[in-house]
Amino acid sequence: MCGRYSLICIDNLCGRFRVIDPSIGFRSHFNIAPGSMNPVIVAHERAEAVMMQWGLVPHWTKDIKAAPRPINARAESLAEKPMFRELLRSQRCLVPASGFFEWKHEDGRKVPFYIHVNEDSIFGFAGLYDIWRNPAGTTLQTYTIITTTPNELMAQIHNRMPVILKQDDEMRWLSRDVLPADEITRILSPYPAEGMEVYPVSERVNKTDADDEHVIDPVKGL
Repeated sequence: MCGRYSLICIDNLCGRFRVIDPSIGFRSHFNIAPGSMNPVIVAHERAEAVMMQWGLVPHWTKDIKAAPRPINARAESLAEKPMFRELLRSQRCLVPASGFFEWKHEDGRKVPFYIHVNEDSIFGFAGLYDIWRNPAGTTLQTYTIITTTPNELMAQIHNRMPVILKQDDEMRWLSRDVLPADEITRILSPYPAEGMEVYPVSERVNKTDADDEHVIDPVKGL
């Protein structure tokens, strides 16, 4: 799964994802948690950055207070789940990130690790988004991050990993085209292990209010 991630060097959004206006009032965050508002890249006339809440609320939800808000969606079952099936057709998005956290069970405790892509200061998770509206016309835009089976590196830590899109696939995923099943399977495959780095970090990341550069500092001796 993917339950925490970071987004640093926000000024790179415009060039990296070719968005028309990245001025969305967002600063770098080192420890992004579910329920927070974060930049998501969507395609309308052109790609643009929109602030959305992490944790998907389907547009057909009647009771928003009781609604489940999945932060992740399994790539293998997207086409089967009513919550995700239609979104997969036309409401795909990119979730900008600089890295993400995962926890490994070791000697009775959960050790946090930070994982990032070697060559990119910012990359894109594959995501889906939806827009919920209440009768008064208020809207809430939310998103979920797609996960897949782990590559060789991530398999040492967890049995799932977020889908990190290859740069060549980003605009295709972001397009409004209906993608054939075989292309979706290819795009949502695990990112190559040789292109990633992982290292242990402090348990400070467990606290959602710990949001500074030291959260992603390597911890030695583990």
